[in-house]
Amino acid sequence: MEDGLFYKSLKMKNALFLLVLSMFIISCGSSKSMTTKKNTGSKTVVKTENLRNLESRFDGKISKSITDILKDAEKYIGTPYKFGGNTSSGFDCSGFTVKVFEDNDLKLPRRSSDQAEVGNEIDIKEVKPGDLLFFATGGGSRVSHVGIVHDIGSDGEVKFIHASTSKGVIISSLNEKYWNNAYLHAQRVL
Repeated sequence: MEDGLFYKSLKMKNALFLLVLSMFIISCGSSKSMTTKKNTGSKTVVKTENLRNLESRFDGKISKSITDILKDAEKYIGTPYKFGGNTSSGFDCSGFTVKVFEDNDLKLPRRSSDQAEVGNEIDIKEVKPGDLLFFATGGGSRVSHVGIVHDIGSDGEVKFIHASTSKGVIISSLNEKYWNNAYLHAQRVL
């Protein structure tokens, strides 16, 4: 009788572990790039297929407060991913944005879906460093990931800094197929 109870308890623990693990995977997305590179001798050609045009017309001028936020975000590059984490020992995506903004005396809600309601929604063409980008990493339209716009390339390429599940805090691009497909919208909170 006790053995049966023990195995039932073990099965429930395994089921709970799988549920938590699946939430972890969906919560902050992966950072796998789906681009292919082809070396043609003198230069490398990056081929991207079926990407939405998610470029900005940013003019290159940012305030000191945004510069400070980006410097604070950069100091966490390489910090590992940790589900529920919001300290320099490990971050999840929304814990990272909360900490960076907190370091600059600004308050954001803890969950990425709540952060997606703060400030004003803006068109991707208008984004600038410091704006927040939101993603549906599990498909659909439910916000499950957030990042901070880091810089805009001269060609309009939007790069963002975020806590990815696979590589921790990194800088990614909206030109990466995974992020391009998962992108939902941008919010200006500053």
